[in-house]
Order: sequence, then C-alpha cells, then structure tokens
Amino acid sequence: MAKVEMYTKGYCPFCVRAKHLLDKLDVAYREIPIDGDSELRQHMISLTGGHTVPQIVINEQPIGGCDDLYALHAAGKLEPMLEA
Repeated sequence: MAKVEMYTKGYCPFCVRAKHLLDKLDVAYREIPIDGDSELRQHMISLTGGHTVPQIVINEQPIGGCDDLYALHAAGKLEPMLEA
C-alpha cells in the first residue's frame, strides 16, 4: 500500500473533503497538522511547492491539493498510485 501524507489545518473544508475521499477509498494516511508551526509549514512548502492546505504526498511524490486529488480520482489515476 502507498505511503500517503496530508498536510492540514484545523478547520479547512478542503482538508475535510480530501480526507473524506481517502476514507471512502479506505486509504490509510498520515495527517500532519501545520497550525501555528511555521517550521513545519516551511517544510511543507519546500517539499511540495504548495502554500495552501491540504498538500498531499503519495509515495514521496507531491500531488497537490484537494482538487488535484479529486482530478486524479476522476481520471482513474489515483487508485494505481495507491496500489504502487
């Protein structure tokens, strides 16, 4: 199974939506809250290039945010990534 990490903030509707899809697909993921942690936020930015949350990383490959996750799923590309 794939290693999935998601950088989030406490109340973020896009984070909730992304977690919902991963839960629906029965995907285990590590949630990394960045609330109030500027060092962790900087790490997220340097790792993913993204400044907004969620930032999702699958098998050490940044895939972007919630919309990117749903687009991969709609295109049939998410499940193969998760099986790798």
